[in-house]
Amino acid sequence: MNQRMNIAAQKMGRPEEDPGRLPAHELIYRQLRALVLFGDLAPGQAVTIQGLTDRMGAGMTPVREAIRRLIAEGALEFQGNRRVSVPQLTADHVSELIVARQWLDPYLTKCATERATGEDLARLTELDAELDRAIETGDLRIYLERNYSFHKAIYDLANQPILANLADGLWLRFGPSLRVVCGRMGTQNLPDKHKEVLDAMRAGDGERAAKAICDDVVQGMEQVRLSFGKPGPAT
Repeated sequence: MNQRMNIAAQKMGRPEEDPGRLPAHELIYRQLRALVLFGDLAPGQAVTIQGLTDRMGAGMTPVREAIRRLIAEGALEFQGNRRVSVPQLTADHVSELIVARQWLDPYLTKCATERATGEDLARLTELDAELDRAIETGDLRIYLERNYSFHKAIYDLANQPILANLADGLWLRFGPSLRVVCGRMGTQNLPDKHKEVLDAMRAGDGERAAKAICDDVVQGMEQVRLSFGKPGPAT
């Protein structure tokens, strides 16, 4: 478990970072962030700080610091009695997230298209191929990781650090619920628009890439919202 957590934590950084040189407290933060982001901690599931410490094989101090940071980011909430939990979303929360992502993801994708090199596009294509293999084999965790990594790579490529940080932070809000929804549906029922995005980026067509990523975002987020039994249009 710790090895897989380390790998997931390392992949959450920028490609140029050397994971072996990360401070211990940063690595623990990324490990805990990955547990939240990919739904290993289910929404509403209360866990003790000691339990997280044991699970991660880490000291109490860096775990407490990681929890503090994630509470500040809205990814965890304090329950009292030394327990924390992942907040539970409502359909209204998801509607807000859709509105935010409908602007952020397309804008960042348009910016990324203007900067993308052949090497960048090759990396995105590789991530999408790994995602497709995860769908075929039914590996939900790899699917979630590669789906996130695809979008995160576009955010980083856009060279808009403030907006990219906002977009990335939104994943902490819906990631745990996405895991639940995808778990119910199965990977074979998880289509995406990544190939349309890549085709447009290869052609240098930022507007078309932005439209494709917007369709991809709305499609995925609507699945999450519908899981709450309260469908409604996002405006």
